[in-house]
Formats: sequence, structure tokens, C-alpha cells
Amino acid sequence: MNNSNHRLPTWVKLLYGSGDWGISSIGMMRSIFLALYLTDVVGLEPRLASYGALLGIVWDAVNDPIIGILSDRLNSRWGRRRPFLLWFAIPFGLSFVILWSAPNWDNQIALLVYVTLSFMISDTLTTLVSVPFLSLTPELTPDYDERTSLTSFRSFFQLVGALSMVVAAPTIVDMVIEAGGSQQQGFMTVGALFGAIGAIPLILIGLFISERVKPEQTESISFRETLRIAWQNIPFRYSVGIHLLNWSAVDVVAVTFPYFLLYWVAQGDLFASINFAGVELAYESVFFGILMLVCILFTPFWLWLSKLRNKKEAYIIGMCFWVIVSFMIYFTQPGQTMYLLILSALAGIGVSAAYTMPDALFADVIEWDELRTGRRQEGIFYGIRALIRKLTGALMIFLTLQALGWSGYVSPPDGALQFTQSDSALHMIRLLVSPFGAVMLSGTIILAWLFPLSREKHNRIQKLLERRRERLAE
Repeated sequence: MNNSNHRLPTWVKLLYGSGDWGISSIGMMRSIFLALYLTDVVGLEPRLASYGALLGIVWDAVNDPIIGILSDRLNSRWGRRRPFLLWFAIPFGLSFVILWSAPNWDNQIALLVYVTLSFMISDTLTTLVSVPFLSLTPELTPDYDERTSLTSFRSFFQLVGALSMVVAAPTIVDMVIEAGGSQQQGFMTVGALFGAIGAIPLILIGLFISERVKPEQTESISFRETLRIAWQNIPFRYSVGIHLLNWSAVDVVAVTFPYFLLYWVAQGDLFASINFAGVELAYESVFFGILMLVCILFTPFWLWLSKLRNKKEAYIIGMCFWVIVSFMIYFTQPGQTMYLLILSALAGIGVSAAYTMPDALFADVIEWDELRTGRRQEGIFYGIRALIRKLTGALMIFLTLQALGWSGYVSPPDGALQFTQSDSALHMIRLLVSPFGAVMLSGTIILAWLFPLSREKHNRIQKLLERRRERLAE
């Protein structure tokens, strides 16, 4: 259904998309650097550190769906979603400093308690802005292709935020260390900078963007009943499976790759750098920077391909490509820096599809549910989706740290410039960074192939909903 009334102005797409800059950059730093921060900066034993992430999973299970339901039921002159952005954008930014502010304590249990509480605070405030923000996607336009376009704008800023983070964070930490500070102070500086910048777009969205698709129902239903109804949404089940495996693969690579770069490719040189375009940059900055840059450049390609074919076919093609590249990474040898950088660029093509297509598919499950139940429940669906996203991130940190601990990983001593891990730890790092992720990506290909909503089916659903609304308006 391509009705001109459903077209969104470019400025709306740009402003809405920019909201994911802060959410993405903060989420990316947590995904990539939190595990390394806990083991190598805070000094927690890997298996002990993993329990902080595990407790975060329990808290995730509570706050995401509840906040989704609250945003569904909120009635205000500002709408259902915007008040959350206006109220919590600034606390959300501040919470990112707390996440990286572990004190210099000798007691491992006390440190574990602190990092767990800081994780829970940051996670809660992230949920309070991310669930309402994501729930705006289907409420801004009902059009199938416009939603893909809107998601692509969001994915662009998501990837730019991630690119900025992976390039800037290690550089800023190194600059703080060179100025006489500590790694701890470097991480806090990054948190303060990105937290402040990330809050601004969310405030502007709350001020200037409002919902276009209005809910028909006013009655409320119980939390348990809402979850039951959500699970009866068949396309939602497939979409949840896609998100679970998609982001598990993304997160296991993100968590493990700093270890892979430092201890395998750089052979234990903890401050290894690459001269890139005349500038000395950390290994992580160059690898993730190239990957994210390619992600951004290929976002329009996936948008074009999804319009030429459909969303799920575009996604399947991207995942097949990424699986091939993932297996190639496993065979990278120590010192093969240029070969790895080429693979990072190739991986970015598939990762771009992983960032763009799942959310575009997910937005269409809302109308299927509305047709079946007569309710619009974006908040609960996006609350569960956010739960899945953050649950996989925390779970991957937990499993990765557990695997590293059992494989014999040892945190380097304070001030060490060179440190070598055991052969068993190196082998585990290589397995985590490549074959494990490839297996999960293969699962997304199967689920996407079975996903029941196509462009044609979605258009028929929209027509039936319009007829229902017309009858109710008479």
C-alpha cells in the first residue's frame, strides 16, 4: 500500500533516525568493551564477572515488558511514547558514566555488587527511552516500504553511532592514559561524552515528533494476558527467533573480538596499534571502524534490494554472505593484519543486513496482531523485542566470560604492556569469534525463510484494517 498520505517528510526520518545514535553508541560500547573492562580494568575473575551480567538478565526480564505496557497505556497530551523521551533522556545519558565508574576496591565480591548495580541502573534507564522510541516506528507510518525507509534512516544513525564509538573510545582511553590518567578514567570520559551527546536527539524527538497511527482501544488487560496474546502472534514468534539468533551472533563477535585482536592477531601486545592513513590507531578502532563504515555504506543497498525483492529475501542474502566470511576469520593467523582488515570490510556487508532488516521485519507484526485482536500494542511487542536484544547481549557476556574462565584465561597484571594467554584460552577465543557465530547465523536464515509476512500479505492486512476503521468511524 503506497498511499501518499503515509509518506513521511525527510526531516522526520532524519530526526527520528538520529535517536538511535545515542542508544546504539552506548549499546555498542557495552557490547564490545564491557567484558574486557570487567576482566582487564576492574580486575574481576572472568567467571565471577559473568554473574553480574547474569543478574542483569533477570532484571531485564522484569523491566522491558513492563515499560512496554506502561507506554502502551499512557494517555497524555504528548501521546504515549514522547513523555518517556522527555523525562528520561538526560538520566539515560548520565547512567552511562555510572556503568564505567567501578571503584578501586580489592574485594572481588564488593566489586561484583557495584558493577551489577550500575549495570541494572544503566539498563533500566536505557529501557525507559529505547522501548518508547522503537515503538514509534509503526506509529509514524502504516506503509510497508515507508517503514523500511524509516528503519534504514534509524539504522544509518545506529551504525554511525557505533562507528563513532568503536573508533573514538580506544583513542580517548589512550589519550587519557598518555595525559597521566588511568584506564578507568578513560572509560568514564568516554561514557560522559557519548552519554551527553546521545541524550540530545531523544529530547528533540520528544519535542517535535508525534504519533500518526492512533490506537483504537482504551481498555487495559492484565500483564499475563498481554504476554499470552503476544505469543499467539505467529509472525512475532518467528521475528523473536530471528532477533535472538541475529543479535546473539552480533554480540558474541563484539564481545570476543577485542580479545581475539589483542591476544591472537597482535600476539599479546596490549597497546598494539596500526598506522592507518598516517594515524596510529588501536587495533579495535581500525577493525571495528572499517566494519562499521562498510555497514553504513551498504545500508542503502539493503533498502534497494528489499524494495526490489522483499525484506526477508534481502536479509537471507546478507546472512549467507556473513556466514562465509565468519568461517574465513577463523583461519586468520597471528600478524595477518591486512588480511583481517579485508575480512572486516567483507563482514561489514553482512552485518549491515543484520542491523537493518530484522527491525524492518518486526514492525509488520503489529498490524497482524491488530487485525486479530483489535488492539495496537506496540509497547509490549517492542518491550519484548528489547528484552530479547538486551538479554542476548547480557547472555553472550556471561557465556563468553564463563568460557574464557574455564579455558584458563588470566587477567594481565596492572601496567603490563605484553601478556600472552595459554593455548587453550587462545583456542577458545578463536572458536567464539568465528564458528559459534556462524552456526547462530545459519539459524536466522532458516527462520527468515519461514517468516510468514510478505509485502503482499502485509498490504492485504492494511486494507482489511482500513475497512474496519471506516466502519467504526461511520
